[in-house]
Amino acid sequence: MSTVIYGMLKEERERNLEMQEIQKRKINELRKGSIVVKTISGKKYHYLIYWEDGKTKTEYIGNDKEVIDKIKKEIEKRKYLQGILKRLKLEYKQIGKIVKD
Repeated sequence: MSTVIYGMLKEERERNLEMQEIQKRKINELRKGSIVVKTISGKKYHYLIYWEDGKTKTEYIGNDKEVIDKIKKEIEKRKYLQGILKRLKLEYKQIGKIVKD
């Protein structure tokens, strides 16, 4: 294999690792879980439900539409970034099959 191409692949592998770390930091800044609506005595209550330390956690988030929409957007963005991270990991693995150090 050409040393130029091999060098480019090594650089790409390092760039990929940097991008993975950036995505992980962004993901950790966003809320996780999903929003559940419970109806109690005819009134609706919104909760954020997520896993933490192997346990299900429930957090009351109120009924303010702006707050609920903000949390929904964070959850959607987190899922999107998780998809990017998954693709980066796959790419890293594929490059690793070619570049051996």
